Amino acid sequence: MLIAQVIVNWLLLGCLYAAVALGFSLVWGIMNIVNLAHGAFILVGAYAAYWAFTQLHIDPFLGLPLTMLLLFCLGWLVQYGAINRVIRAPFLVTFLLTFGLDLLIADVVQLLFTSDRRSINTVYSGLGLTVGTLHIPFDRLLAALIAVILTAALSFFLQRTRLGNAILATGMDRDAARLMGIRIDRIYALTFGLGAALAGAAGAMLVELYPFDPSQGGVFTLRAFVIVVLGGLGTPWGALAGGLLFGLAETVVPLLPGIGPGYDDAIAFALMVLVLIFRPRGLLGKAFYA
Repeated sequence: MLIAQVIVNWLLLGCLYAAVALGFSLVWGIMNIVNLAHGAFILVGAYAAYWAFTQLHIDPFLGLPLTMLLLFCLGWLVQYGAINRVIRAPFLVTFLLTFGLDLLIADVVQLLFTSDRRSINTVYSGLGLTVGTLHIPFDRLLAALIAVILTAALSFFLQRTRLGNAILATGMDRDAARLMGIRIDRIYALTFGLGAALAGAAGAMLVELYPFDPSQGGVFTLRAFVIVVLGGLGTPWGALAGGLLFGLAETVVPLLPGIGPGYDDAIAFALMVLVLIFRPRGLLGKAFYA
């Protein structure tokens, strides 16, 4: 049963990490922007869910659509107001711009909510499904299911709708997409808005699982980066694959003989290096995104 518990913990954590990286993967794959403000968007989603729970008594999971809508609007405005002005600039310019946005958003969040660590407890916190010695927390199970649903929904949207196909076409060849009549500026605004909305969803789910504070945005961004490198660009399922691999490095590998729990991050980064060496496009990455 110990092995079964480890596997369950790995799957639940891996799916949660997929939610953290899903929006980051979308923006990077379509817009070729490594969005360093991604972690800040996750924080905004977390604090929005926290405020809705403490002030309006709205459960973070039930309020997920509202959190995503709020972050979509924020992402849309950021894209149109700032990023769209430098979208054709060298990669370093957008890199520094999103870094500045990350600092700005984190400072605003700290001014509004202070630097204290926050957490919430719902009526089902600590409850779960128990079978013998196997325990599956309800909140983590629900977060994992939502992460898989979001991944499947994004994949369906990109592959099966005209608007999603336009987004993919823009990611493959921006100039060719423009010649086909696609409004690139609108596609980029939609893409960045969706990326922010997915980040907000991750933040709303994390708020019930872990304590958080305004300084954690960089941690989320770094982990999203590693997960996307592991899973690859070009498909939302790459984020899920990368999340599961990252979760494996944190939950299963440290339990092996001779390896302690303090090496989990080092193992994850070592996996990233190996993937870059032997499969630069990632586990499920498309060739045209490599």
